[in-house]
Amino acid sequence: MRKMITFARPHQLLSPIGTNRPIINTPSPNNMSTLLYPSPIFGPVHSRRLGISLGINLMPSDGKVCTFDCIYCECGFNKDYIPRQKRPTREAVSKALEAKLRQMRQDGLLPDVLTFAGNGEPTAHPDFDGIIDDTVNLRDRYCPDAKVSVLSNATFIFNDRVRAALMKVDNNIQKLDTVDMDYIRMVDRPVKSSYRVEQIIAGLKAFNGHVIIQSMFMKGITEIDGHPVNVDNTGESYVAPWLEAVKANQAR
Repeated sequence: MRKMITFARPHQLLSPIGTNRPIINTPSPNNMSTLLYPSPIFGPVHSRRLGISLGINLMPSDGKVCTFDCIYCECGFNKDYIPRQKRPTREAVSKALEAKLRQMRQDGLLPDVLTFAGNGEPTAHPDFDGIIDDTVNLRDRYCPDAKVSVLSNATFIFNDRVRAALMKVDNNIQKLDTVDMDYIRMVDRPVKSSYRVEQIIAGLKAFNGHVIIQSMFMKGITEIDGHPVNVDNTGESYVAPWLEAVKANQAR
């Protein structure tokens, strides 16, 4: 089986194509360059990895809802962007997606991929599985050559409905920056103290190779809570066990 590992870099502003709903560039209390996306549909945008990508944001448009609080997140820190709005409903997502796909087909610009991303963890949506079913059906009707991708941090892979839904998408992209828990607590900052990376690695095996591992590798010193910290995870002590975890999951 061909194996493909996605190495993520800090996100850059993606250029909207033919949309009057720009990605929101919001001032951050921490002087970070912060992006919040429209909901439930944004783009299409040019993606270096995926081509013409139509984004699906299952979180509110005015804030961030995530089970991680990564120091490099383009949407800012959780505490700084608490949303007032609710998540879009399954019905709202389906209606907005169909309207956008119909418009794109009329314009002669079909997407290469429908990408679940945006302001937080998409699999946290209570109707995630139903939304995936709707999306696959709409893809088949309007743009059958397009792929369906999900960008996830893997915190909901133990939910049976979520795992079954992820098996239906073309690109099941799951996050694994490292296997070092101290580093994860410092950089990825899981919201729940019960998070254990060894459980995540074991859970990823349940996909039987139907998974793409996305990782952030960084070098240098940054400031966290007013203190300088070394965020380099490119050394052998980090990469070697990470590679073993990737091989064990037969990532494609």
